[in-house]
Amino acid sequence: MSSMNQQKAAGVTMALTYAVGALGIGFSTAFSSGPDLRWACLFAVGLAGLLSFVRRGLMHRGDAARMGWDSGTTNPFQIEVGLVNLAWGLLAVIAAALSWGLGVYAACFLVFGFYMAGVTAFKAIRSSGGHPEEWRTVLPAGAFAVMLIVIGAAGMSALP
Repeated sequence: MSSMNQQKAAGVTMALTYAVGALGIGFSTAFSSGPDLRWACLFAVGLAGLLSFVRRGLMHRGDAARMGWDSGTTNPFQIEVGLVNLAWGLLAVIAAALSWGLGVYAACFLVFGFYMAGVTAFKAIRSSGGHPEEWRTVLPAGAFAVMLIVIGAAGMSALP
């Protein structure tokens, strides 16, 4: 796949990541009398994590170019971040498939939420440090982080 095609594919995969994340958040019943985050965890954390792995790990050059970080070489750190995405994505998918319970689902939300909060802070710092292209991603990443953390905390609070 050419570099330009890989960059476009990475952009589409990023949009899909936010779409399945939003879908998962829509499945959340964290604030109801019988909270259940199983389906929310599967989509918002599991599928979003797996899509992030595909984007960062398998399409690393296109994803780096999409973010304006392309150094012209393979960046092993980008692939490592993809493997981190894969780890929590697999955890969430397996947890949902095996019905591991509200505490595990909530913890999955919190891990992903804290990661996204760190990404948001990094993007804001980088933006104010002379990379204004990052500002376009601060609000969506920050909003996603807040939603993940709030749902995860609500799930933990609902535990007996």
